[in-house]
Amino acid sequence: MMSRFIRHTPRIAVGLFLGLIVGVIGLYQGRAIAQKAEAPADWVVEIEKIFIRSEDCKQCHDRHYEEWKGVREQTPDLKTFGRVDAALLHGTSLESPVFRTVLGVWLQTNPTTDERRRCLACHVPSTTVFPQHADKIVAQVLSGKPQVEGIGCASCHLIKQVEQTPNSPPSFKIEPGKMIYGPYADPEENLVHPAAQSELFRGANYCASCHFDKVKDVTQKDLVGEILQGTICQDCHMEPSTGSSTSKRGAMTRAIGRHWFRGVVVPGTLIKNRNLQAEWMPRVDLETSKSASAVEGTALVRIGSLPHSFPDGDPVLKQFYLVLTAKDAQGKVLKEETKQFGLPYDKILRGPIPDPFIKGGHTRKVPFSLSIPAGETAASIEAVLNYALIPTPEPALKEKYLATLATDKERESAKKIFDEYTQPRLLTYRAKML
Repeated sequence: MMSRFIRHTPRIAVGLFLGLIVGVIGLYQGRAIAQKAEAPADWVVEIEKIFIRSEDCKQCHDRHYEEWKGVREQTPDLKTFGRVDAALLHGTSLESPVFRTVLGVWLQTNPTTDERRRCLACHVPSTTVFPQHADKIVAQVLSGKPQVEGIGCASCHLIKQVEQTPNSPPSFKIEPGKMIYGPYADPEENLVHPAAQSELFRGANYCASCHFDKVKDVTQKDLVGEILQGTICQDCHMEPSTGSSTSKRGAMTRAIGRHWFRGVVVPGTLIKNRNLQAEWMPRVDLETSKSASAVEGTALVRIGSLPHSFPDGDPVLKQFYLVLTAKDAQGKVLKEETKQFGLPYDKILRGPIPDPFIKGGHTRKVPFSLSIPAGETAASIEAVLNYALIPTPEPALKEKYLATLATDKERESAKKIFDEYTQPRLLTYRAKML
């Protein structure tokens, strides 16, 4: 028995060796097949030749990358919705389930190809250079696995100018190429990319090319008004500090700004500046007249001279609700009416984008007439101004979208987003005795 085993040992060793080789080859072939399956599509490669992935920029600009991606501030809201203070991070412009849900509902209203491209222009600036790939990007967003970046480093730093065209907004113009634009007059020389200064990066018109409802005139570099004279969007929304924009080299005394673009990152500015507090928040005044059968009048909704409509950076989706309530002397509600302002899904990006409900330095006049039941006497009227971040879809439209989702888990996630983002939030309140 032992001699037989010894006699066959060389054959066993050879068999084991061949088996090992076959296994290794199979393993590498399997990996190669997997890598081939995971390789980006040709159209993605085409886009990324111009719009370099932000992960590549991270090699030198790791601080800005982590801020842009939200790595440094892992709040519960950010983990759940990709948001901070109700503001979606630029780094999650395609990955956010909020965008996926809103886009999915809107697509059920059958927008045209041009309308879909217009929607993506700010969320995926590369579509302004590669409009032919817009539908592919939409399909990837809906699948929850976008391969291209939305608002990445290149999306912003390839912008050379802004211009008003018949198709504006958005009004930014991207310069495809290797040149990276930024605010520095003397950018550091490097072996990775050429760089040049653009005055646009220190102008409000740069941000307003997408956030176009925030200012009175999107073509102006400076914000108008005495309170914020000399201030631009970046001063508040890119928290300023001193240091280096790279982790490897560069002047340590340069003015740099954080790249997470939060809503209000410098609340101290609001606390110490009472004028700014007064101008920031909207307010409601009431002009009324009363008869035996009705309370009539006008609600005057104002925001001060800040060049800034409030709240939130989105210029299209926000909804406003003005709730007017007439009460008797004991506080019993006699009549209530809600006036809604904002576009429903089937009107979004169809035609010109209307002005927001309230705009900095303007007054919105809302007439009302509340019928009082016979035998009752109105003693007071109240006005409550609320807002929501996205429109509430019509029940049939909502069900149509939910039916497109593959799993119950996806449907529950979408329902949660509807509940959270359509929830009215209080802006301001006014009561008046009659």
